[in-house]
Amino acid sequence: MMENTGTIEGARIFVVEDESVITMLLQDMFEELRCEVVSLASRFQDALEKANTLSFELAILDVNLNGQRTFPIAEALKARGLPFIFATGYGAAAVPENFRAAPVLQKPFRIADLERAVRSALAAQRPA
Repeated sequence: MMENTGTIEGARIFVVEDESVITMLLQDMFEELRCEVVSLASRFQDALEKANTLSFELAILDVNLNGQRTFPIAEALKARGLPFIFATGYGAAAVPENFRAAPVLQKPFRIADLERAVRSALAAQRPA
């Protein structure tokens, strides 16, 4: 478990993404940020099951997973008190009002954008 120091090193990440190129890019970026990708999901049902059962500290959710919106997965994460980041080519406008507090990564993104979103999501989760 991470200490409350503002560092993201060692964070356990769950990646929900249907494009293998983006999945590989995220894995490389997380490795560089010294985070651990604990699981991947590219199909909705698999992602929902993992969101409800896996142990991780943060999820990255592609908003559109093979034509299916991932907001029910976000609901499951919210119910568990787990932070998440939306990744989308459509920007914050693609995210419903009730999820506007979650960071949104605009695709394509750079490692600095990813790091900022992860820090923001994890910091919002920590008690002040």
